[in-house]
Amino acid sequence: MSEEVDLVLSDCKEQMEKSVENFQDEASRIRTGRANPALLDSVQVDYYGAATPLQKLATIGVPEPRLMTVQPFDAGSLADIERAILKADLGFTPNNDGKLIRIPVPELTEERRRELVKQVKKISESHKQSVRGHRRDSIAMLKEMEKAKEVDEDASRRGQKTVQDLTDRHCARIDELSDAKEQEIMTV
Repeated sequence: MSEEVDLVLSDCKEQMEKSVENFQDEASRIRTGRANPALLDSVQVDYYGAATPLQKLATIGVPEPRLMTVQPFDAGSLADIERAILKADLGFTPNNDGKLIRIPVPELTEERRRELVKQVKKISESHKQSVRGHRRDSIAMLKEMEKAKEVDEDASRRGQKTVQDLTDRHCARIDELSDAKEQEIMTV
């Protein structure tokens, strides 16, 4: 295949891989019945007037499957961190002992598990649409290059087939990750 086609294919593959990584990132933030430091990724602490991510102010640990601990680097920020966790409305009630914040992770109800599974399916579908959008753009580029006589018809067709293969592979990967996350959520 020509160099132009290879550039289109590598760009397409890179964009599709970003969509898969983005799905993994979003799915990791969805709460399961177990403690996971990623659950606190969205917490922003008002630290000396600036919104600061919790990870930059404290060490987050998981000593037990249903317990997270937050150990601030600066003991003076303990109350701010506790307030931020409550304000984030994650369904957690932090316990502050003066040095450490303990966050028990409550058991999920069956109804809540089903809602979370729907949320995972919705996120996975939006990321698969993103992958298909990259396919559409790449195939349009290849057809445009063929029309402008930059590449021959055979190279364009092979490129389009490769783009479709990449699409199928990345959508299947998102499905695998989605199924694994759903299994994790439904496991009691």
